[in-house]
Amino acid sequence: ELRAAWAFFLAALLEGGLAYGTYRGLFAPEVAGPLAKLLVLLLVGYGLYQNRHLKSLYLVLLGLLLNALVIFANGGHMPVSPTALHRAGIGEFADLLRDKGDAVHALLDEKTRLPFLGDVIPLPPLRKVVSPGDLFILLGIVGVVVEGALKGGVRLRRRALALRLLLYLAFVLALLALRG
Repeated sequence: ELRAAWAFFLAALLEGGLAYGTYRGLFAPEVAGPLAKLLVLLLVGYGLYQNRHLKSLYLVLLGLLLNALVIFANGGHMPVSPTALHRAGIGEFADLLRDKGDAVHALLDEKTRLPFLGDVIPLPPLRKVVSPGDLFILLGIVGVVVEGALKGGVRLRRRALALRLLLYLAFVLALLALRG
């Protein structure tokens, strides 16, 4: 369990470091982006494998695969919708991506492959733009928390299932409310 946590931490650190290094001009975006994603996939994949007994992590895996699909279809970069950036209240990032780019993201345009899987969902109160894959990842993480909290035996199965379902529904409704 500890090795898996370190793998997740190291993945976030590497991706952030490569993104920052690209922003500062230390790495070329066309090299750092694919490298960052490959390292993240390997490290997070290892962490998921180490915790495969947690069934909710399969939602995380699905989200990760959706994100990987769109990233690799677009040369190692996650496409970001300029419209979604503006709706989220962070339209200035469109100019930054247009002018400089970074190791992880690229502006969504007419050449973008699988655009519906990119960062196209604005979350204005959070000032964020997320992808459908990100939503699956979040649902999986919520599920893991619920799964861990409700470990308690056979008697709790129905109650745990009902609580998990209610939490998922509340989470999805909250995201839909934020979207509008």
